Amino acid sequence: MPSIEEALAVIKRGVDEVLPEEELIEKLKLGRPLRIKAGFDPTAPDLHLGHTVLINKLRQFQDLGHEVMFLIGDFTGKIGDPTGKSATRPPLTDEQVAANAQTYKDQVFKILDPAKTRVMFNSDWMGRMTASDMIRLSGQFTVARMLERDDFSKRYNAEQPIAIHEFLYPLVQGYDSVAMEADVELGGTDQKFNLLMGRILQKHYGQAPQAILTMPLLEGLDGVQKMSKSLGNYVGVSDSPGEMYTKLLSMPDTLLWRYFELLSFRPLADIAQYRKAVEEGANPQEYKKLLAEEIIARFHSAEAATSAHKSAGNRVALGEIPDNVPTVEVSVEGQDRLPIASVLRLASLVKNGAAARDVLGRGAVYINGDQAAPDTMFVVGDDCVIQAGKKKIARVLIKE
Repeated sequence: MPSIEEALAVIKRGVDEVLPEEELIEKLKLGRPLRIKAGFDPTAPDLHLGHTVLINKLRQFQDLGHEVMFLIGDFTGKIGDPTGKSATRPPLTDEQVAANAQTYKDQVFKILDPAKTRVMFNSDWMGRMTASDMIRLSGQFTVARMLERDDFSKRYNAEQPIAIHEFLYPLVQGYDSVAMEADVELGGTDQKFNLLMGRILQKHYGQAPQAILTMPLLEGLDGVQKMSKSLGNYVGVSDSPGEMYTKLLSMPDTLLWRYFELLSFRPLADIAQYRKAVEEGANPQEYKKLLAEEIIARFHSAEAATSAHKSAGNRVALGEIPDNVPTVEVSVEGQDRLPIASVLRLASLVKNGAAARDVLGRGAVYINGDQAAPDTMFVVGDDCVIQAGKKKIARVLIKE
């Protein structure tokens, strides 16, 4: 077991704030696995590298011997996090939340150790709350305190509408920490208000308040705005090896060390040596390649990482099978057979069911080089190369 000082050095790497640090140290001195909470609302089907900044930190906690509680906010996802929003978010349907939650689980275990991870859903406790319970919870906080939030105050002062249910979001996120008895909660810097709410409610319910780690928001490939799919400056977890390689090598040189610190598992001493070499005249592209290969290996395979440059920026002709096809495992989820649309979604070859129907309708899905029929079914043991359009291809193994 590492010493408290060694553990704290790992924990604080890349962290924006530890609140309060002295309480975290006291928790580490307890000598037991801490309950580490991080919540994700399944508002979109895919994760990108910006999301993995926090997930990487969770993995570091696991490596230090702690228990990670990966919370999927299937209840809060229907409210919509108002953080940073200038308008009320449209609520998600049960079907959207369930589909997105499944893809989150498939993707996070490319980083997290499943044996040390508890996947939890806040509908398990929030769904049982009565109207009286919710009124009592709402009574723990005032409208004036809610309006201290920067995004709420801006909307209020601009006379933009704020729906009552948006005030409930921080309360529900805070109550999650009570239900989960969290020792530590992680979140982005923009989540600080919600994270502190957890401390307030835990004290009210007689629990020791959680320590808080806020993680920086990763800049996108443009080097300006935070990474976002809507801005097109992202690297998706489900991107092909060639796409990842092309995108990461396109980043501005000024972003390289920021990405190494937040996305790489390499020792900081190694990264310092790389930086010194660049300062002394080495080509930064060589170190972008090192980072790209590390990330591709994490989400695909070591083989895919070493050959990703061969397909970087290339489209694959329909029916053509390249050499470096990544392998993806798909579970039948307790069913006897899976339709091809479900396989495409679970293998991250499409974003959602609508995209699957679209690509199948265009005749752009190929199995082992042959055009697929829209009614194709898969069973346990199937092993084939599936292509969806000109940029998505994978060897898919169907497992129980």
